[in-house]
Amino acid sequence: MITTFSCQHTELEESLDKILLPPTDPNAEVQEIPGYKLVYVGGACPRNYRVYKAHLMIGVIFQYITHWSNAVDKIRYAESVDAAVGLNDYMTMAGRLTATTEEPFTEEELLDKEFDALTSDEWERLRKYVPQAKHLVAA
Repeated sequence: MITTFSCQHTELEESLDKILLPPTDPNAEVQEIPGYKLVYVGGACPRNYRVYKAHLMIGVIFQYITHWSNAVDKIRYAESVDAAVGLNDYMTMAGRLTATTEEPFTEEELLDKEFDALTSDEWERLRKYVPQAKHLVAA
């Protein structure tokens, strides 16, 4: 005999609402650590937290009784901030995140990049770019 898990539709919606609360929601359980916000998602051991840097969710970290982890680098961290920084460093290195403090390339800098390295947005910016000829002298 096969039994299935039955859950009232309203119970499921309530649990999803709690999981998906943004860090700005007054009902969200938020921990502020230097440079990051941790939003509790659920779980007992481990407790699961979504990690936000500025307004961007960068991933999930886990709080165990004896340590923290971030599930991307398989390292055990003593502090939540270390797990969050490790996650951020890994995602930045993997090219999944860009630093929020970086300025976008200027059109002149984009012209110096290899064309295979340009993103579609950068191509679009270059397509619309009209260089200013300030220092040209007629010969």
